[in-house]
Amino acid sequence: MKNIDFAGRVALVTGGGSGIGRATALGFAECGARVAILDHDAIMAEEAAQLIVDGGGEALVLKTDVSDEASVANAIATVVEKYGRLDAAHNNAGISPDTGSTVDCTRELWDRIFAVNTTGVWLCMKHEIQAMLNSGGGAIVNTGSVSSLRAAPYISAYVASKHALVGLTKVTALEHAEQGIRVNLVCPGVVRTPMLEKKADEGFFSIDEYVQGSVPMKRAGASNEIASAVVWACSEQASYLTGAILSVDGGMVIA
Repeated sequence: MKNIDFAGRVALVTGGGSGIGRATALGFAECGARVAILDHDAIMAEEAAQLIVDGGGEALVLKTDVSDEASVANAIATVVEKYGRLDAAHNNAGISPDTGSTVDCTRELWDRIFAVNTTGVWLCMKHEIQAMLNSGGGAIVNTGSVSSLRAAPYISAYVASKHALVGLTKVTALEHAEQGIRVNLVCPGVVRTPMLEKKADEGFFSIDEYVQGSVPMKRAGASNEIASAVVWACSEQASYLTGAILSVDGGMVIA
């Protein structure tokens, strides 16, 4: 992330306690930003924040449920109260529980997945944009998935929730293009995150076998590879980028 300067800027990351979110929080801090880490798991968020502090940066931890508007509103208000502004946001929090087939998926699971993956992103943008307008503009990157662009069996709720982010991101980018707010979507492929490794450990699938059969680059991605794309998309180096769908997936979508 050389030559990207966030000095004097404030960045926010949801799901920032682990995986891609943690890597992005560290990436923002490395570029000089003060970073707010929003996560439902306060312990993991504190660990991520300590890594930033140990590196000489500044971090704020806020336990947040992105599916609850009051929780989101309070967290973002706290960020602005402490730092006086909000310049960049990575809406990364998401879940991917095993739902079974479309017919077998329960209403409870369907609603929960959409509440976090889709409604959660909308709620975050709703309050982030208000803060950014008061700061003179900003940049938002939402985390989609390769499943935003292609289908896979037995995860219908997840696929549908991530497909919805394509439309939500594009509409929001259009609505705020003249106000100095850019909104983009990053779509990771197979990335070795705690969430994915937990699925592999539970026997849901083999990461190595899946990679060999589905990823043209024949390897899984690392969290920092996604984080690099997010931090760049939020930087002035990407000042003409909005409404874009960035596939960071080792070639899965084009295969």
